[in-house]
Amino acid sequence: MDAKQLREAHAEHVLTPWSAQGSLNPPMIVRGEGSYLYDIEDNRYLDLSSGLISVNLGHGHPKVVKAIQEQATRLCYAAPSFFNDARAELAAELSRLSPWSEGGRVFFTTGGAEANEDAIKMVRMITGRTKVLTAYRSFHGSSPGAGTLTGENRRWANEPGIPNVVHFWAPYPYRSPFFTEDAREETRRALEHLELVLNYENPERVAAIVLEPVVGSNGVIVYPEGYLKGVREICDRYGIVFIADEVMTGFGRTGAVFGHARLGFTPDIVVFAKGVTSSYLPLGGVLVRESLAQYFDDHPLMCGHTYSGHPMSVAAGLATLRAYKEEGLYERGREIEGWLRNGLQALANKHSVIGDVRGIGAFFALELVKDRSTREPLVAWQGKEQGSMPAFFAELRKRGAYAFGRYNVVLIAPPLTVKKSEVEEGIEALDGALSALTVTA
Repeated sequence: MDAKQLREAHAEHVLTPWSAQGSLNPPMIVRGEGSYLYDIEDNRYLDLSSGLISVNLGHGHPKVVKAIQEQATRLCYAAPSFFNDARAELAAELSRLSPWSEGGRVFFTTGGAEANEDAIKMVRMITGRTKVLTAYRSFHGSSPGAGTLTGENRRWANEPGIPNVVHFWAPYPYRSPFFTEDAREETRRALEHLELVLNYENPERVAAIVLEPVVGSNGVIVYPEGYLKGVREICDRYGIVFIADEVMTGFGRTGAVFGHARLGFTPDIVVFAKGVTSSYLPLGGVLVRESLAQYFDDHPLMCGHTYSGHPMSVAAGLATLRAYKEEGLYERGREIEGWLRNGLQALANKHSVIGDVRGIGAFFALELVKDRSTREPLVAWQGKEQGSMPAFFAELRKRGAYAFGRYNVVLIAPPLTVKKSEVEEGIEALDGALSALTVTA
């Protein structure tokens, strides 16, 4: 097929996620190299969002590509009931990266949604409790169970969903649900609110609290100091399992192996996906501290998937983790953080449409507003109208850059391999697109 035929075939036969299908006209991406994507017309786009905050190694990393090729020549599939060499090596490496001196064990899935659902199944089995608390303004996947955990409108299509999931408000300093602009007071009120919800739900019936260490696609919200440690203390007080959804924040994104390491708290379970293979192949998993995993030595683990620990995916994961370590990429996000903070703040100084710049490591967001003094969003969150945002992203692509966003928030999270000159190129593209947006907003 030529380019025109391929576009027609895609429009006719492929259902594109999260979109009304009739008016779609995105680039047709056919290859990637480093920090760049290329479409079928050979136009180049700087990948400012690492795909969906997942291609941490950049595109086409030779070590991972080679590992996939070599695994394909040796073994493409083995049932998860068998032991497998690549599975064993990757699980052992993940256990070494865990925050627990006792180590942990891994159950592999194909992605983050499955992993969150399996984590919930595990804690319900282990604790004998059924209730799970998650935050509003969160995303944990779109499948029926993970969709129920999600705390925004991508949950609605799953309703009524799975039972015994309760949502609460977590801190959001820029738009405080607790009516304060003081970070310490935000933390105090948020923890007080969480404990109040627990008391109304009966903490003895709560199996787990699930949180993203940094809120991901709902705005890259970095919790104020003390909040996550406070949640840890509440979990300890009531015997509740603390699950960290590290699907976006894992594998160097925050400037540490995992977000919890950078932010100074210790969960009981770590859910991962995306960056574990730099998204070259689908893989996710549940990393469970040993003291909890031991339950399954004497009780059946009632979780299973045909592609659990797929040999091709775990081989890619092992090569990816080795590349992170060998190239110092777990920590490189701290260097990138300086480039992004300085560049994005300079944009905010120039463009009044930017209400807030926030982030950590190689994980930042611009929140766009109609008026800085009132903080009215440029596009209403969870509203039906997209306003000028589609035009903004199209303008950004015209200027040779791609970024992912939701409503009035633009996520800036380049690959961990990005060069400073490429970040500067991205800032320049954002500057031009924001100038066009300011005129038409």
